[in-house]
Amino acid sequence: MPRSVAIYEKTIERLAPRLESLDLDITLIPFTAAGEYRIGGKTVPPEEADIDYLWLSPDLSFDKLVEPALKMALRTRSIGVMQTFNAGLDNPLYKQIGQRGVRLCNSDAQAIAISEYVMANVLAAFHPLERRRELQEAKTWEKTPFREISGTNWLIFGYGPIGRNIARRARAFDAKISVIRRSPGAIEGIDRVGTLSDIDAFLPDADVIVLACALNDETRGMAGTRFFEAAREGSLLVNIGRGGLVVDAALIAALDSGRLSRAVLDVFHQEPLPASDPLWAHPKITLTAHTSFNGSGVRARWDELFFDNLPRFLRGDALKNEVSPDTL
Repeated sequence: MPRSVAIYEKTIERLAPRLESLDLDITLIPFTAAGEYRIGGKTVPPEEADIDYLWLSPDLSFDKLVEPALKMALRTRSIGVMQTFNAGLDNPLYKQIGQRGVRLCNSDAQAIAISEYVMANVLAAFHPLERRRELQEAKTWEKTPFREISGTNWLIFGYGPIGRNIARRARAFDAKISVIRRSPGAIEGIDRVGTLSDIDAFLPDADVIVLACALNDETRGMAGTRFFEAAREGSLLVNIGRGGLVVDAALIAALDSGRLSRAVLDVFHQEPLPASDPLWAHPKITLTAHTSFNGSGVRARWDELFFDNLPRFLRGDALKNEVSPDTL
């Protein structure tokens, strides 16, 4: 019997030739922006739909329909697997969907882009790029010293696809890498591995601190006053995880005191960030509008993940990026 695969109708239109060429025993079920399925030529409410595989594609984000799609999924009578384009599943609706027994798969398509964003911003923090431009405009011949990444100590919180890609790139610059994650087991190529209980022992050695972990009950507000007091003086913080990992007032205090030399922030408690928020104007903060994932290759990788995972599901193989419910 064909397995039912539900996809946003705009995604089906965009990928029509490739979907039509699939030699798989499936029935494609479009769902609409209004959160209804189209099954057998009829409009079916979620409460009456049984879906084997539901793909929440990135087109939903472009159309600002992620929240309605999650609510549709929560109302759907049954779902076997739900694959999303999100890397982080901190939206409470994901937890509610997982509690219904739905298998959840997140995305690693963003990992390359985010890791390149991190490297670009660390290099920009270490190199006096603005000063060099000023000297060029003034036609002034003046040498500009800079800090090398080589030999620096990096502390990466989270070692999923994003953390792994960041570590790989930092190692290519001959940086030393420490990782904080749920399991303390050794990792090949990583100098030190610890858990959240080891933060105070790891922070004093870190020149670059990267928050790339999930936001959950354990990590919410993790980077607060005690965290920054333990950090090495002059260290650099990069947050590409979630805004809720950081206590903003404690971050600003650490920057003002010189405990941190700079912070690169791409995620925030509230997005878009209100114009009145003090983070905008702080001279030691580089702030971007949750754009670290916005690389040129991400959209294609989102699609490839679906076209890789769907056959795995049909064969009964292990799925890529399946998320354990206890991490939500």
